[in-house]
Amino acid sequence: MGSIAERHNYILEQLKQKGYVKVQELSKELQVSEVTIRKDLKYLETKKVLERNHGSASNLKSLIIDKHIDVKEKLQMEEKSRIAQAANGFIEPNDKIIIASGTTLLAFANAIHITDNITVITSSVRVSLSLCYNPFIEIVQLGGIIRKNSVSVIGHYAENTLNNLTCNKLFIGVDGIDLEYGLTTSDMNEAIINQKMIDVSQKVIVLTDSSKFGRRGFCKICDLHKVHHIITDTNVSAHTVEMIRDRGIEVTLV
Repeated sequence: MGSIAERHNYILEQLKQKGYVKVQELSKELQVSEVTIRKDLKYLETKKVLERNHGSASNLKSLIIDKHIDVKEKLQMEEKSRIAQAANGFIEPNDKIIIASGTTLLAFANAIHITDNITVITSSVRVSLSLCYNPFIEIVQLGGIIRKNSVSVIGHYAENTLNNLTCNKLFIGVDGIDLEYGLTTSDMNEAIINQKMIDVSQKVIVLTDSSKFGRRGFCKICDLHKVHHIITDTNVSAHTVEMIRDRGIEVTLV
């Protein structure tokens, strides 16, 4: 693919499909040098259609703006419901699990109808309210400052509580998943408490709809290698699923 225009069109099409591109892969696919690809990406960045990273580039539109939970709750409702039902199948008797904040996690909490004893630790006030009438679930509500956009707890009081716990599983939502950059959220304090949750959990299960792939929030939570399992909907691209599974991460499509 020799002409500059053809290369640029190919790069933009790959960005549209995957949300990101890698210099090394583009070099092989287009049969040009990596220096040429970097020049192409630099030019396209000046046109404000992508953002260059180390050895890759992401769609500029992938940067996520923080929204209130009441707004996000109305997005991808059907996909979130299917994800929640699938996640429900991964709860086992006597589990000690963490449920983080977010609308997909709230859908998950609403879907839990277990008749065996489990313990749920959560930063989300709405998750606690959803589960508090289930006699089989012991709830540990983390304390601290309420972040109003997510109606969840942040701050060092919650972090200190997590430091003294060990849990079987963490069910976590994200604002973005970038295969090179990792998991992200739109709030710095949310990212910090999510990092603490990951540190004290034996298995990390990400619940996210397909719209989050190839996108980035303002704050990084962790690299992708810390994730054990992702549950998402079938609209995610087959190429993305293959790349995730190649890294040893289990993917459940619903």
